[in-house]
Formats: sequence, structure tokens, C-alpha cells
Amino acid sequence: MQSPSDLTEVPRLNNKHPRQLYLLFFTEMWERFSFYGMKALLLAYMVTQLKFDEPKGYAILGSYAALVYTMPMFGGMMADRFLGYRRAIMFGGILMSIGHFILAIPQDWSFFYGMAFIICGNGFFKPNISSLVGTLYSNNDPRKDSGFSLFYMGINIGAALGGVICGYVGQMINWHYGFGLAGIFMIIGLVVFYLGQKTLKEKGLPPDMDLLKKPLLHFVRTEWVIYGGTLLLVPVIVSLFHSYHVMDYIMFGLGAASIIYVLFIAFRMENVARNKLFAALIMIIFSTAFWAFYVQNEGSLNLFAMRNVNMNFLGHDLPALSVNNFLPPGWVILLSFFFSWLWPWLNKKGKEPSTPLKFSLSFLLMGIGFYVFYIACTSSMNTGLIPLWTFVAGYFFIICGELCISPIGLSMVTKLSPAKVVGMMMGIWFFADAVGEFLSGKIGSLMSVPSEVQNDAVASMPYYAGILNKIALGSIGVGILLWTTVPLLKKWMKDIH
Repeated sequence: MQSPSDLTEVPRLNNKHPRQLYLLFFTEMWERFSFYGMKALLLAYMVTQLKFDEPKGYAILGSYAALVYTMPMFGGMMADRFLGYRRAIMFGGILMSIGHFILAIPQDWSFFYGMAFIICGNGFFKPNISSLVGTLYSNNDPRKDSGFSLFYMGINIGAALGGVICGYVGQMINWHYGFGLAGIFMIIGLVVFYLGQKTLKEKGLPPDMDLLKKPLLHFVRTEWVIYGGTLLLVPVIVSLFHSYHVMDYIMFGLGAASIIYVLFIAFRMENVARNKLFAALIMIIFSTAFWAFYVQNEGSLNLFAMRNVNMNFLGHDLPALSVNNFLPPGWVILLSFFFSWLWPWLNKKGKEPSTPLKFSLSFLLMGIGFYVFYIACTSSMNTGLIPLWTFVAGYFFIICGELCISPIGLSMVTKLSPAKVVGMMMGIWFFADAVGEFLSGKIGSLMSVPSEVQNDAVASMPYYAGILNKIALGSIGVGILLWTTVPLLKKWMKDIH
């Protein structure tokens, strides 16, 4: 039996992607429908229905986003050491389904408990399905970045459908119906994976079945200890939502600990592997800043769209939540075709940008997108409403930036990490996302609009314009800084292109 690491030794030379990619594509598509469909509703639900003030809403949204992307570190390590990717994906999907249906219950207690189940489930599902994609290609297979771009398109088809449908149902019909609808599509994703996983053959199986079945305390198998211990985290997470201020200490403490742990592992490796892990770690750290800026689309830009974007299109007023949550994944779907063609085409000509250079470009493009938002604001101060086309155009540049870092980052982690720690490093990649999303809540809170002017578009516009300008300048500055590190990172990556 060949292990995934064995399969990465010989590059495949044909141009077709493995058929297993499409199984993972559709599984992830429906899971992301549920995840982003629910997330599209969170901030607006807290502000309009639970009557949280905006700073509290941003803080809880940031805490949720941070925790939902922190858990993949734990889920990735459990898959690497015990469960294997496939068991972790099934367990995570079940927990997420439970969480969505709890959110559909119209009770005060259900909100935090539903989010807690989704956080735990995402920790097992998210990193391991991405790691499973990586096992389908050799490290230097030129299709690998392209394959992850196609996989990323599946993510965004689900996100686009979820954002539009759940956003519309939640905002226009009933918030809890929107949450429940997300749960139904999570079940669909699980069924797709369960029925199709036999095509994966040996990929994603537990690394040591005897260790997984080994009894602990003479009667409980290791596998069940992992499942039970995860369920015990649910009330702990709920308590964190009630004391969200402690998240500052948790996130930055975990961030420091994860960096130290990766360095500890790296210094026990031979020189080439160590430098590759260093390169991966630096790019992961930079990605934190990207998500801190980018994830405004799931928070402050939801409220900005509701208050300060003219949603009239051909005489029809469009629902702001649906539009804002459709545009990012909608652009990804369209542009993924272009980028999945662009990278192999440039590779054949010997002109494909290196992974570090792609990361740098992501910041520069995102900065241009936010600057489009800012220019639109300064040109519309008298009306308080920016034209819809400028909102669409700003997102075009932001998503071009996203496609230079997010699918490329997934591919980068699987290329530069030793096989025995790929799941853990994928978890740390998502943890960087977690820190970024946590910081995005703090940036978003700077755009909090006082309650007395929330319904006055002209008065609310300045609260957004100034911060959008600072995000644009900050993103461009980080992109330039990262550009200066490209030669060193390319040297450390050695034979990985």
C-alpha cells in the first residue's frame, strides 16, 4: 500500500486533474454553502435582532471567526497523529450540522451553542479536506496550484450560493430559517463525501489503526476519547463568548506558542527541510495581515452595504446582505477560471511568479480594491450612497488579490511541509486566518457608527471612508515589504516552485 508521501515522489505529466478532486470539490462546495450562508447573517443578526451594540457585535464576530479558524490546529494534529483525514472530515461535518440546526432554534441560548458546535466541527473538517487535496499531486506537479485554484472555486460556488440564498431568507423571511437552511446543505456535503470516499482508496486513512483503537484507561478507545474531548470543549467555547475580552490573551498567546512550536520542529530537521518550513512560516505570518484587512467583507462591509451603497439595479432594490455576500465568491468563481489557466500557462513559458511574489501581489491588489471603495466614498459624501458599480469594481481587485494568496497558500503548505506534519501546518495556516479574522473585528469596530446616525447615510459615511483609506495604504505597504523578502524565501524554498 502506498502512503500519500510515496505518491508524491513521481510527478504526473498529464494535464487532467485526478477525478478525486471533483469529489472533494463538491463536498467542500456544500459545506461552504452552509458555513458562509450562516456567517452572512451573524453580524446583522446580532445588531438588528439581539440588539447588541456594534462594538460588542464586532468583538463577538471576531471571537467566533478566530475560534473557528483556531480549531483546525487541533483538528489537523488529531488527523495527522490518529484519525486520518477522512474520519476527521466526517466527524467535523456531523458537528457542524448539529451546530446549524441548533442555530435554527429560536431561543436565546441557541445562538452561542450553535456557533460553538460549528467551531469544533470546522476544526476537523476544514484543514483535513484541504490536506486531502494535496495528496492527489506530487510536490512539483505543475497542476498543483491549478488544482487548488479549482478546489477554491468550489469553495466559492458554495459561498456565493449560501450568501445569496441564506442571506435573502434570513434578512427577508426569517433569520432562523436562514440558519436552518445552512444545516440542510451541510448534510448534503456530508452525504456526497461519504458516498464517494471509496474512490480515494488508501488516501486519508488513519496513519496507525492500532494506535487509534488502542484502549485508554483499559476501556475507552483513543478514537472515542478524541470525540468526547471535543464535545467537552463546547461549553468552554460558550463561556468564551460571554467573556470575549479574554480572547486577546488567548489569540496572541496561541500565536506565540504556535510559532515557537514550528521553530522547535524545524530545528530538529536537516537544513533543506528546515529552510522550507521557515519559508512556509514567514508566508503564514504575513497572511495574517491579509485576512485582517480582507475579512471586512464579512463584518463591517455588510453594514456598509446596508447603509451606504445604492442597491438599486435596473429599478429594483437588491437585498444588501445578499449582494455583499455574493460579490466576493461570485468574483472568485469567474476569476478562478482565469487564474487556473494563467499559472500553468506562465509556468510553461518559465514566467510564473514564485509563491512569495504571488503573496506580495495579493496585498497590492487588495490595497487597490479598498482604495476604490475610499474614492467612491469621497465622491459620494453629499448623498451618502456610493454607486453599486464601484462596490462591484472594488471587490474585483480585492478578489484578484485573494486568488494570489488563498489557494496558493493551501498549495504552499502541502509543498513545503514534511508529510508527517502537513495536517498540523495546514491547521496553523488556518490559525493565521483566525488571528487575522480576530484583528479584523478590531479594525471593523473602528468603523462602528453611533446608534443616533445609523439610519442617516450622509452622517455614517465618514465613519467608513477614513478607515477604508487606511486599510488600502496599509495593504499596499505590507505588499511592498513582502516583495523585499522574495529572494530570500525563494532561496529557502530551493527546489519547490
